[in-house]
Amino acid sequence: MEKIILFYHFFAVADPEIFKLWQLELCQRLKLTGRIIIASHGINGTLAGRLEDLRAYKRALSQVPDLAKVEFKWSVGSRSDFPKLSVKVRPELVSLRPEGEFDVYDSTTGLSPQQWHQFLVDNPQALVIDARNDYESYIGYFDVPNLVKPQIESFADIKPLVDDWPKDEPILTYCTGDVRCEYLSAYLKDRGFDDVYHLKGGIMRYGQTFRDQGFWRGQCYVFDRRGQIGFGDQKEFVSNCLACQKPASSQINCDGCNQQIVVCDGCQGGWIHCQGGSSESEKSKRANLDAKP
Repeated sequence: MEKIILFYHFFAVADPEIFKLWQLELCQRLKLTGRIIIASHGINGTLAGRLEDLRAYKRALSQVPDLAKVEFKWSVGSRSDFPKLSVKVRPELVSLRPEGEFDVYDSTTGLSPQQWHQFLVDNPQALVIDARNDYESYIGYFDVPNLVKPQIESFADIKPLVDDWPKDEPILTYCTGDVRCEYLSAYLKDRGFDDVYHLKGGIMRYGQTFRDQGFWRGQCYVFDRRGQIGFGDQKEFVSNCLACQKPASSQINCDGCNQQIVVCDGCQGGWIHCQGGSSESEKSKRANLDAKP
């Protein structure tokens, strides 16, 4: 049996290059595929392989004191979803590119899926920030009144938007696996936001916990050959095909606008690309792919 694990952990990495060599040797020995990013402040990874090999990887990390408390999220998938193994050292785990240094370890409160759900029940008007890129939120999101889906093409684009968010009200942030929203929460804390929470375990953990019974709607975008995953028995669509306007969640990269857009399986073969993607009408189409008003 093969599975996929997702994980991240913020900790001080003394020598990222040496740490990279260890991770590369370990994954190759266990025949794991996927992606690992290493920075001076932590590790972020998604790996696929046989169940016993992934468990061996977890045991190896648990022998390192700084990695003993890494939380792993299991997902359906296999090595076929990842064409190869990539282990890279980068300046940041996620590219927020702060103008000045901030304490990445000083994040805000992480809410378990149950705590997150109850917070939304008790505070229906709470401001909820989707920390993902725009195309990820096209096919799935938390269905709450005050949801903010920033139209960003990269995570760093969220920085100028935070000044528009209230500092005297609770703010909840979420992303796929929690690394981006925890990183963002530390940045917000540094900017003077005191009442900020992030979804511990991200959409993955919440969806696996509540399936069809929670606030999550649609599919969750993933950066591998699966493209998207769902959590309930019924495949719910929250977006429409840009070509035929029927409910859909399949996405392709448009040659015209060079953006991920929603085009159903039936229309992909005959898809005629956008007209360059520079016109306001094309931008408007891409910004309104969601069926939700």
